[in-house]
Amino acid sequence: MKLLDRLANAFPVWVLLACGLALLWPEMFSWFRGNAIVVGLAVIMLGMGLTLSIDDFRRVASRPGAVVAGCIGQFLIMPLAGWGVATALGLETPFAVGLILVACCPGGTASNVVTYLARADVALSVIMTTCTTLAAVVLTPLLTKFLAGRLIEVDALGLFLSTLQVVVLPVVGGMAVNRWLPGVVACVLPGAPLVSVITIALVCASVIGQNAPAVRSAGPRLLVAVGLLHAIGFAVGYLWARLFGYDRTISRTISIEVGMQNSGLGVVLAQRHFPAEPLTAVPCAISSVVHSCIGSLLAGWWRLRPTPAADSQPAPPHSHANEGTDARNP
Repeated sequence: MKLLDRLANAFPVWVLLACGLALLWPEMFSWFRGNAIVVGLAVIMLGMGLTLSIDDFRRVASRPGAVVAGCIGQFLIMPLAGWGVATALGLETPFAVGLILVACCPGGTASNVVTYLARADVALSVIMTTCTTLAAVVLTPLLTKFLAGRLIEVDALGLFLSTLQVVVLPVVGGMAVNRWLPGVVACVLPGAPLVSVITIALVCASVIGQNAPAVRSAGPRLLVAVGLLHAIGFAVGYLWARLFGYDRTISRTISIEVGMQNSGLGVVLAQRHFPAEPLTAVPCAISSVVHSCIGSLLAGWWRLRPTPAADSQPAPPHSHANEGTDARNP
């Protein structure tokens, strides 16, 4: 068990290794695309569903303010950060549009995985991912138009069905197994984090491999821009939650949810709606690696620094009763 945990905690190493190989030999990961990615992410969500119960979602439903705060943070912090970074660094138009586009995307399922690995609130993360994905039908094109000056179309029905297929249905299936087949859960649960890590590494490598020439030629300035975007998302997302008085477990969850985007959706939208400017998809592809690396580093750190038992209970907004102890272990 300890070996499996150690391998899972090395999440950043596996992601960087896979993406480095994808840059050098893209054909190594050409098989993992399309339906394979969908199936892989669904398997991850199924594994996380094994750790959840109806009571977990009842607990989240008892504090809807955390969901609302997280969703507002997602569509306020990241789009403004994307526009600010692109403007401050003077990115070329295709790269600037791509950075703003991915910043306006909803949270991705990888955030649920990182929340799981960080031992934060998976139920809250899943609900936030679902809510921001549905809200993205309206907010992603509107925010992109407002900040990048262009209106993109979003397949509302397709986005909704994808959410059901990749997030909701597998999680519900995992919860059903947890409820009625506890013996199966006991057998497979120890290896679930490592399966999640391997799958996310494959997803990132696949996206990078498909865009390897553009990624190699993008230059350090674009890497800095994407890194800043996600670093701002994680940091400000955590501070945003703390501002509303939420405990560290919730704050870590919101930080991860805000800092990690659905970069795959960004790639698809960029390729579909900006065909004349293929470089628009490059920031989205790089984003998938950068947010996974930052998120996995945070997950490893937070996994080794669990929150006290008191933090696992709902904390009402604007409650600062435990601020004194929190300051010692942010």
